Amino acid sequence: MAVITDKVLNDVLSLPADARMSFVEKLLVSLNLPTQAENDRLWAEEAERRVSQIDRGDVELIPGKEVFAKIRRKYRR
Repeated sequence: MAVITDKVLNDVLSLPADARMSFVEKLLVSLNLPTQAENDRLWAEEAERRVSQIDRGDVELIPGKEVFAKIRRKYRR
């Protein structure tokens, strides 16, 4: 199996960059991982959900300076 894998890898590495990228994308899809488009959609939905929470007053907003000060205290930096 390692010999076949090495042959495939060498063949793929000899392809132009755009063909290698296409190959990688197809391999990732074969793993049933979320695609970039799916990740983008999910992040957009999350952003919209958070904006809605802010607009409704459901969350308490904390100024960035306070957040970073707390992080610095926690990690002493």
